[in-house]
Amino acid sequence: MSPIVAARFTRSPAAEDAAQWLFNGGLVEEDATLFFVNSSGQHVTIGAVVEAVVGVAIFAAFLSPLPVSLIAAGVGAYVGSLVGAMSRTLEAGKPGHWVSYYEEIRDSGVLVAIHVSPDNQLDAARVLRDTAGATIERATGRWQQGRWADFDPRKRPEPLSEFNEKRP
Repeated sequence: MSPIVAARFTRSPAAEDAAQWLFNGGLVEEDATLFFVNSSGQHVTIGAVVEAVVGVAIFAAFLSPLPVSLIAAGVGAYVGSLVGAMSRTLEAGKPGHWVSYYEEIRDSGVLVAIHVSPDNQLDAARVLRDTAGATIERATGRWQQGRWADFDPRKRPEPLSEFNEKRP
């Protein structure tokens, strides 16, 4: 397992600027990755849309009248959102996944993750903070082929509190 420091940015250009600052400071590209973290409820919405489309397609195949197709789309959307919500409920009982349904664990945005060593983790966190990174966190994970391979957006971040305090 590798030590990782990460920060969330609200805009991609800001995240890219932070990575460039780190590269200018000697960090190699294989030790940094940028990726987008979605809002926690988005998977339920996507499931509802997919199920609505499937419902319309099935009833359209049988040449049903338009009102019946619309009702089928509504039922499909409901089933899709129910499946998404139930999947979160089933995961809640697993160790490390106890989550209130309405609790936002991690804000959405561009996450800059840096593979660090104990010697340079505070320097990396400082650069992330100074380049407008929010919610600076530390983690331990599998770093493979230049990316954080086992990142789990449902896992609560471990903040580096000394870098998350508001500065004057």
